[in-house]
Amino acid sequence: MILGVSDWLATKLGWKASHIRIAFVVSVLLFGFGIGLYIILWIVKLLSK
Repeated sequence: MILGVSDWLATKLGWKASHIRIAFVVSVLLFGFGIGLYIILWIVKLLSK
């Protein structure tokens, strides 16, 4: 939502963006690595243009 990673990943995977956003929130709350994963995916998104 902030950097467009969820929408970009949803189009790549064919999922709903809301499901990906929920997965990021759950991974942050339960496992603590969602923020790092989000930043890595943002960098991948930037480099794939």
